[in-house]
Amino acid sequence: MPIPKGLWLLHCEMNMRQAILTIENYAKTFHLHERNKQIPSASHVNLSVYPGRLTALVGPTGAGKSSVLKGVYRTYLPSHGRIAFRTKSGNIVDLAQASEHQILDLRKQEIGFVTQFLHCLPRKSAIDVVAEPLFARGVKTGEARTRAEKLLEQLAVPRHLWNVPPSTFSGGEKQRVNLARGLIAQPRLLLLDEPTASLDPVTTERVVAHIQALKETGIGMLAIFHHPELVKRLADDVIELLPPKAAVEPTKEAA
Repeated sequence: MPIPKGLWLLHCEMNMRQAILTIENYAKTFHLHERNKQIPSASHVNLSVYPGRLTALVGPTGAGKSSVLKGVYRTYLPSHGRIAFRTKSGNIVDLAQASEHQILDLRKQEIGFVTQFLHCLPRKSAIDVVAEPLFARGVKTGEARTRAEKLLEQLAVPRHLWNVPPSTFSGGEKQRVNLARGLIAQPRLLLLDEPTASLDPVTTERVVAHIQALKETGIGMLAIFHHPELVKRLADDVIELLPPKAAVEPTKEAA
């Protein structure tokens, strides 16, 4: 029996109200063992990300914006705090405590990350670099490459570069390939670390349009942008981070 339209809309609204990601009192500190010193990178971070909305992290250099994204993706192991991720099945997983197996599975199925720099195998073509997340999900090679080509075209990557390894590309071309790879699988949670920093104005507008379209599909996003104007245009929620306290010197016991 089909669900009445009114109940279906209510169901969708309730899902939108539920945060896909909640960060509570997150902190990251780096330990310099050779100097016996602690370097705080981020502290007292609290935020939520909702489906179909973009939460932007703002603040001066050194406030720990990238450290927060890397903590969510578990490139960094958080020093403190809770990172609650709501999976597609509705379960809550604390990414700060999850096993490596859980993290790898979530990266493959539900959490995507567009970093500032492209890292890939040196001989792999641009098409296969972009299609890689689809290959990992078991999408057939032909379909994955077709979708990769479409996205490369949308982001204005010249066609003659599609079958060339990106290691020889310019900075802007590499960033577009990196963007395409991060966007192609349409994860439920998308992390963006200054995705337009190396792009020209025309390509930036293409990326802005694509991000807006992805929001309409219900993808939740946590992002850092190089230009404040992009924050105004794309962010539904803005979280300002302040630089943590200076490096903590070890305390010496009294003689």
